[in-house]
Amino acid sequence: MPLTTYWLEHAWLDTNVEPGVALEVSSEGRIEAVRTGVETPPPGAVVLRGLTIPGLANAHSHAFHRALRGTVQVGSGTFWTWREVMYTVAQRLTPDSYFALARAVYAEMALAGITSVGEFHYLHHAPGGSAYADPNAMGEALIAAAAEAGIRITLLDTAYLSAGFGAAPEQHQLRFTDGTAEKWAERVSALKERDGVRIGAAIHSVRAVPADQLSTVARWAQDRQAPLHVHLSEQTAENEACLAAHGRTPTQLLADHGVLGARTTGVHNTHMTEGDIALIGGSSTGTCMCPTTERDLADGIGPAVALQRAGSPLSLGSDSHAVIDLLEEARAMELNERLRTRTRGHWTAAALLRAATADGHAALGWADAGTLEQGALADFTTITLDSVRTAGPVPRLAAETAVFAATAADVHHVVVGGRAVVRDGAHVSVPDVGQALADAIAALRS
Repeated sequence: MPLTTYWLEHAWLDTNVEPGVALEVSSEGRIEAVRTGVETPPPGAVVLRGLTIPGLANAHSHAFHRALRGTVQVGSGTFWTWREVMYTVAQRLTPDSYFALARAVYAEMALAGITSVGEFHYLHHAPGGSAYADPNAMGEALIAAAAEAGIRITLLDTAYLSAGFGAAPEQHQLRFTDGTAEKWAERVSALKERDGVRIGAAIHSVRAVPADQLSTVARWAQDRQAPLHVHLSEQTAENEACLAAHGRTPTQLLADHGVLGARTTGVHNTHMTEGDIALIGGSSTGTCMCPTTERDLADGIGPAVALQRAGSPLSLGSDSHAVIDLLEEARAMELNERLRTRTRGHWTAAALLRAATADGHAALGWADAGTLEQGALADFTTITLDSVRTAGPVPRLAAETAVFAATAADVHHVVVGGRAVVRDGAHVSVPDVGQALADAIAALRS
């Protein structure tokens, strides 16, 4: 089969940085061979200067939140006041306008080195709750947007059925709900996986899915061996309301209804008891931390160290897209823990990169992505080592430089499935991503 050879000046191979690595990539978009100690580029090889790492996985995204960037930074407030502003944007989206916005957002992700995204999707219906002619028109718009931006997507189609414990959906939530978990399952079952696309499930939160319907969503995911994600204990108010309604923490309630498990990821997992941590870790349920959003919304700092030690794999997400920078998410997880404990070095750079790559892809159902090894999907990202942020350190510390100094602006080249998506810092198929974002967001404000 035809092979393309990439010569990597430096490559992160799971735990260490190797100089002079040649990757042979098949026309089917997989890595066929990895050769180390290749001091000079082989004839005809694509030369990638800098540090090449596996593609980054954005395990938690709400694409439409990107339209809020900057506009929600005026004045004070809480998560709950921010949520009201978010609802106003959600009401304006149509399948066409959501495609335009998501295409630009996913292109911004590609520029940041992200090769797969987990889209936590609950904007299912038209304002007022009526179904589109295609009940999955909004989800299909997101799938099409990811394809045009050149990244993989796991559409985490989200069950969102109530406004709170025992409360019917409010007016602005009507477009989120299918009425019951059974009707949600019927609709989402019509979505089909295809090249670059996985279909997963999500429970918005324990306040948005009645307890007696949690198992329906869990069974749907179990039957398909699909990823299942859930917002979990992001706010103390959610914990208090759950205790009042059920006498259980949200984690305990999910455990009671069969939601926890190795294919499940709790997003945020911020305000957890020791018992919650034991349940999460003991069931191998993952934890997706979203530090830039958690600090932007004043959520708090989650017990990521304790969760990982208990057995919970860690992944990372940009969530509300206050910024889109998985390198920032990775270092923020460590730096938040330093602020909380006043000690340094909770994770190595290699451990943080693993959360941003292999474990993030696994949480999204892409177990064959996130590593630079034979048989893996040929998804990788090159970070320049000669910018004003990254110049100076010795090459053997390139991983530390990438995690603790580089930003999304230092991403130089991105390959997905063996195909260049970003070349020399520019998106290959979306010529002006900034203008595409500006146009899409302006259309929602007109």
